[in-house]
This record gives sequence, C-alpha cells and structure tokens, in this order.
Amino acid sequence: MSGDTLAHVTEETSDEQVNDHAYEYDHDGDTQVDEALDAMAEVRRQLAEVPAAVVVANHAMGLYELAAIHLSASPPDLVQAALSIDAFACLVEGLGDRIGENAPTLRDALGNIRIAFVQIKKQITDAAAAEEAAAG
Repeated sequence: MSGDTLAHVTEETSDEQVNDHAYEYDHDGDTQVDEALDAMAEVRRQLAEVPAAVVVANHAMGLYELAAIHLSASPPDLVQAALSIDAFACLVEGLGDRIGENAPTLRDALGNIRIAFVQIKKQITDAAAAEEAAAG
C-alpha cells in the first residue's frame, strides 16, 4: 500500500490490518494532515475578516438557488422548493435590514421565487385538472 492512501476497511478487515495501515498513515500522512489543518486555519482566518452580513446573504442566496433547482426539476418538487423558500424567507424576513446592503435585493429575490412557486404550482394543478376532466 502506498503511503498516501488509507486502508479500505470492511467488516472482514482484521484489527491487525487496520493497525498496520494506521501506522503507515500516521507516519506518512503527517505532512498531509498538517497541510490540511493549515489550509483550514487559513480559510477560517479569511472568513473571520468577512462581515457576517455578507456570509449570511450568500447562504440565503444558496437557499434561493436550491428552491430554483427544485422548481425547475422535471417534474418540479414543490415540497422541497417550499422548504427552501421558507428557509430563505426566515433569513430575509427574520433578519430584515440586519443583512445589510443586500437586504433589498434579497427581498426582491424572495418575492420573485414565491411568484415562480405559485405559477408552477398553478400549472401543475391545471394540468392535473385537465387530465382528470379528459379521463372522466
């Protein structure tokens, strides 16, 4: 086994095999672990320099995007879209102007995704009603 890979552990793997590979990892992986820890520390330092309002706004937009993905799926997943929209609304409406200069944009985005949800739900409802009428 090379020094830069971990043992694949299955139910059939013996404790002795795991311990042998753990030593290889501990011995050869120290540099990789240290590099990963250093990189994580750097990311944390950089994130600490960003205002929380910017980070929250970015996460809120992630929820917006998640809702849009579920609405544009074929067929649309209204349950998952509604959850994403509700979570987005919790941040936007719950925090209000505390989100900072992005608050108006986020409120507009919330309104737009809600309109899209209603329109798509109506299309689905109308199509189901038309199918039912044609069948019955």
